[in-house]
Amino acid sequence: MIVRRLDDVEGSDSDVSGETWRSRRLLLAKDGMGYSVHDTLIHPGTATRMQYLHHFEAVYCIAGEGEIEDLGTGEIHPIRAGTVYALNEHDDHILRATTQLRMVCVFNPPVTGVETHDESGAYPPSTE
Repeated sequence: MIVRRLDDVEGSDSDVSGETWRSRRLLLAKDGMGYSVHDTLIHPGTATRMQYLHHFEAVYCIAGEGEIEDLGTGEIHPIRAGTVYALNEHDDHILRATTQLRMVCVFNPPVTGVETHDESGAYPPSTE
């Protein structure tokens, strides 16, 4: 059984930040679950373009308000607590945070914990 608390990862190597976000990675590839789980903060007033070419991601918003724009269709969907979205087709998208967003993110395949977005908005392919 794995039991881990947010306090356990804050300030560790599993606490990774970018210009517009901070991701506290609670479960990683090394945990052997087949997916990773992250508690992610998106900073207010920011827009982050992402496209996970090597991963699928499901995101559940637990706090804050913003929107996600599907760059393939042009559709814009509001995001607020209680909203889930799944990037099931490696969707090119922009996540905009009106207020700070707090998201629970699940990645398949799992990340190792040190990944940050490359110039295309993707994480590199998993190596574990």
